[in-house]
This record gives sequence, C-alpha cells and structure tokens, in this order.
Amino acid sequence: MKKIPAILYKTATQKILFPSVYTLEAGRKPLKEKKAVFLEMRMQDLTDSLRPIYGELERRGGYELQVCSIGQEMVSLFRQFRNSIAALRKMADANYIFLDDSSALISCIRPRRGVKIFQTWHACGAFKKFGFSTADKQFGGTYWDLLHFPMHKNFTYVTVSSPEVVWAYAEAFHMEDRREAIVPVGVSRTDIFYDPGAVGAACEKIRRLLPQAASRKIILYAPTFRGRVTEAASPDEMDLAAMKEALGDAYVLVCKHHPFVKNRPVIPADLADFAVDLTEEMTIEELLMASDICISDYSSLVFEYSLFERPMIFFSYDLEEYYDWRGFYYDYEAMTPGPTCRTTEEIIDYIRDIDARFDRQRVAEFRSTFMSACDGHATERILALMDA
Repeated sequence: MKKIPAILYKTATQKILFPSVYTLEAGRKPLKEKKAVFLEMRMQDLTDSLRPIYGELERRGGYELQVCSIGQEMVSLFRQFRNSIAALRKMADANYIFLDDSSALISCIRPRRGVKIFQTWHACGAFKKFGFSTADKQFGGTYWDLLHFPMHKNFTYVTVSSPEVVWAYAEAFHMEDRREAIVPVGVSRTDIFYDPGAVGAACEKIRRLLPQAASRKIILYAPTFRGRVTEAASPDEMDLAAMKEALGDAYVLVCKHHPFVKNRPVIPADLADFAVDLTEEMTIEELLMASDICISDYSSLVFEYSLFERPMIFFSYDLEEYYDWRGFYYDYEAMTPGPTCRTTEEIIDYIRDIDARFDRQRVAEFRSTFMSACDGHATERILALMDA
C-alpha cells in the first residue's frame, strides 16, 4: 500500500505532465542547432563525465550551453519537480542533450526529430550491476517498474570505455536490439589522466596538503557507498590503528568517500599523522593521479586507476552480501587485477611485500580489456558524434 502514492506520482508526471510540458514547449520554439543542454540528475554542478565535454564546447565557441540540475534523491520532491519542469523547457529547443546517469525525465518524453541524446555514463568498465541488470534485486527496482517507468530510454548514443563492455550496457539499458548505438569511443573523464601538467599539479597539491607525505608513499582508500543513495554510508571496517602501526613509517593513508555519503567515518585524532580524509579537499581524479596504491572494493574507479598500472587492493569483506544486494557483470575474484582481502591483516601483509607480489602485467591486461578506448582523446571522439 505504501507504494501507491509513489506510483500515482510517477504516473501523473512521467506519463502525462512531463511529456506534455516538453511537447508543448517544443511546439512553441524552433530547434536551435547549436544549443546543448547538460542534464545533471543528482549533483548541483557538472560532474566529471560531463565537465570535459562542456569545457571543450565552450572552448570551441558558437554553442549555447545550459546546465540543468534535478537534485534527484538529494533535494525535496517539490524542488525535484520544479527543477524537472525547468529542465524540460530548456531541453525543448536543444539539438543536443548530454547526461551521465539514469533519467526518468529523458526516458518519458518523445524527443524532437533530429535531437541527439548522449548517455556518457558516470563510470568506466562494467563492474557492479545497474539498470535492468538489477531488476528484482535488492538494489534495483522491479522489472515491471523499469518497463512501465523507464530510466534508460531515448539515448542516441551510449559512450563506453571499451568494446568488451558493450554487452553489459546493452543489458543494463535494455538495448539488446540497438547495440550499434553503444559506442566504445572512451570516457571523457579519463582524458585528464594523460595530461602531464594535471598529474604534476595533483602530486604537488597532495604534498602541500600532507607535509607528512614528503618522504612516504600514499595509499588511497576510496570505497563505494553501501545502501541506497538517500541513506548512503561508507564502510568503517578497516583497522586504521593496525595500518598505522604496521605501515606508518613508509606510508600515509588518504580516504576519499563517495559524494553521496553525508556522514563520513571520523578518523581518530591520534591517527592524524597517518590517515587523513581529503574528500572535500581533492577530487577523485586528483587522488588517483597522486597515489601510489589504491584500495577500493566495488567502485568503478579501479578502471581509471588501471591506466597508471599501479597496485590495487580490493577490500571485499562483505562480498557475499554485495552479490545478493547488487551483483557484478563478471566474476569478482577472477576479474579484479589485485588481491581480494577480507581483513585489514591481509591488506597489511600484501603491502609489506608489495614489490615482490605486485603483478603489473595483470593490471595491464585488465586495462587493455576494459579501458582500450580511453587514450586521452575520448572527448574529441564523443563530440565528433554530434555531426555523425
């Protein structure tokens, strides 16, 4: 019974109101061939997959560029509604629409003839499942919901990081009959990793923020969130005191939590010379560029990190639970290009002997399989599709 109001709201907006607003506005305005709208479903500002595309179009000049933020699951339902109406009006005369997340707003309208909609997705590779792949799992909606209230429709192009993962996106977006629209041209957020100036600036920034790292190597701990977006939490299973005791002479540990997490774990004051939370101070791109080792779990950031061919550790203490909650496109332990650890002691043991145990070739093969289209020129290829 609790689902009835939600279904009524979705029916009223996605089946009637939102399509009507778009169609009405489109009928009033001529299509602007040089207008591009960037649709952010959750975050207030442009996120990493869209920012390079916006920046390049701005640099080229001649385009009318607009950013629309919906605030899905981040602001009140009333504000989401108002933001959606405003976005529909802005999109109604746009020839190009870019987004990087699931969107009921895009999926419920009938786009004008000739409009190109780019789903650039916010992650590389194909790691944890999403979209139709999670139908009837704890994380996802029901198959009925996904069919009747679609979140993954109307994409002209879906841009991905390699040919290997096309099948996974076809499944997730229910595009098995349109695989040609899933194009392995790369992910724009990865271009920055090929910029020596950006890499150098990131390394300089972290040394400035962490003077204690001057003579020590940097371990990045960047886990994905647990639970649903509205109640996202970071794992707090790593024994930081044990990490400091064993590794503190040679390493510092930097934590970077998922942007959905509002209440982050607090690092005890007596560990401040070893472990630091730089979630607010540095972007994930900067931290990937500046770190010597990356510890994650189920986050797709490991695909980006593979571009540097540095050691990765997978802290998967709750693997079975996560399989049940969301699942993976590939066998987790066979796919991951580094050790899967269930305890802090296993992590320490690996790092102590990392020079002998790190298998760079395994990371290189992972990179070749899942990131072959990410060569520093993804943004160029994505924008070339505007005129295709």
